[in-house]
Amino acid sequence: MAGAAPPQGRRVAVLRLEAFFVRHRHRLVWLQAAMAVVFLAVIALPVFLPDPPGDATPLSHWTSFATYALWGLWFPLVFLSVIFTGRSWCGLLCPMGAAAEWANRWGPRRPIPGWLRWEGTPVVSFLVVTVLGQTVGVRDHPEAALEVFGGTMLAAVVLGFLYGRRKRAWCRHACPIGLLLGVFSRIGAVQFAPKLARAGGDSWTEKGICPTMIDLPRKQESRHCIQCFRCVNPEARGSVELRLRRPGTEIEDIRAHHPNPVEVWFLFLGTGIALGGFLWLVLPHYQDLRQALGLFAIEHDWAWLGRAGPWWLMSVHPERREVFLWLDFTLIVGVMGTVMAALTAVLASLTAAAAFIAGPGLRTRFVELGYQYAPVAMVSLVVGLGGMLFQPLGAHAGAAKGALFALGVAWSLWLGWRILGRQAVAPARRLLALLPGLAGTLAVAAAWWPAIFGL
Repeated sequence: MAGAAPPQGRRVAVLRLEAFFVRHRHRLVWLQAAMAVVFLAVIALPVFLPDPPGDATPLSHWTSFATYALWGLWFPLVFLSVIFTGRSWCGLLCPMGAAAEWANRWGPRRPIPGWLRWEGTPVVSFLVVTVLGQTVGVRDHPEAALEVFGGTMLAAVVLGFLYGRRKRAWCRHACPIGLLLGVFSRIGAVQFAPKLARAGGDSWTEKGICPTMIDLPRKQESRHCIQCFRCVNPEARGSVELRLRRPGTEIEDIRAHHPNPVEVWFLFLGTGIALGGFLWLVLPHYQDLRQALGLFAIEHDWAWLGRAGPWWLMSVHPERREVFLWLDFTLIVGVMGTVMAALTAVLASLTAAAAFIAGPGLRTRFVELGYQYAPVAMVSLVVGLGGMLFQPLGAHAGAAKGALFALGVAWSLWLGWRILGRQAVAPARRLLALLPGLAGTLAVAAAWWPAIFGL
């Protein structure tokens, strides 16, 4: 009896938390409105302010604060929060999703078209926004931040205005980071599950109350749930309820939670494109390649490569001594694409090798084993896109990043071991099948070495 008390106590705490959000969910619109004001101030105000002096800090200049808020707090903490609270950012705080839903009230509410429902749409959205952010200098120039984040919000409003009927077509089908957060929510500790589940597997439907079009009685996965609490009714037997679980549980038993090959390929591609966006900035080989391509262009009379491009496509800021040419644009896109393709090929090959060693059913095993890279992929994005989070640690920043990567590698290996166990692979063969996963996670960590400890 004594051992049963803690679980019962946790359940009471969960019920109280659920009741709190159910009671106040109609007030969440004010929280989202406040977040929208803060978001617009962070991305828009710096455009109208003078550039910060060299000794400016986040506490002394708004532009420096805005930059740190975006790259030192928002990006890394949103990714990390998924482990503890799932996609609560999307449902409770995100100003883009809220703006898209608000616009939907006034729009023509057309049927969601096939091109938007295509599962590759958020993958393309993420890749395009990530590459554009690099070519326009989104971390260095307030105008670029306004273009990328403001343009993304505008796209959310337009799509929300046009498509769906009281739904968030943007959040489900097009948000650049929505799919990433969805994949990572599978390793999270929070789950919204139907009290009386129906058979048939997770599916899409525009019927019902769910803004991201989840068929709630058949809900089996976490990735599309934005935790808005609209589907939660404690008094109804057929409702959805909030549950806590051990982090990683859903991926450990991924075959029971609608594994999706698009998610797996996105893990590989997203990690690779983020790595490429970091490496071109820090590796000296990029400058050597730039010089070589410049000489080649001169010798072959490719004058267009030496011209500056449009401001909305690349960084053109002569007042800050940075003007990108078509040469720079071509190289940045080429390097990022090459790194993405190379890392994707490595991870896919190693995952295929692990699936082959595990036994028959290569395709199914490949998709399931691909999920083991979720923790190390998330760490990659936190360190690569949100590296400013570690700046206050000074000399200890490298150790903190290294520890985070070590945790990501260890967790990925544990997930691989558990997935192989669910596939009924014998322990001896399981150890062999885990070796490619070890090589893959170490390859990711090694590729990010300059971001961890510098060159």
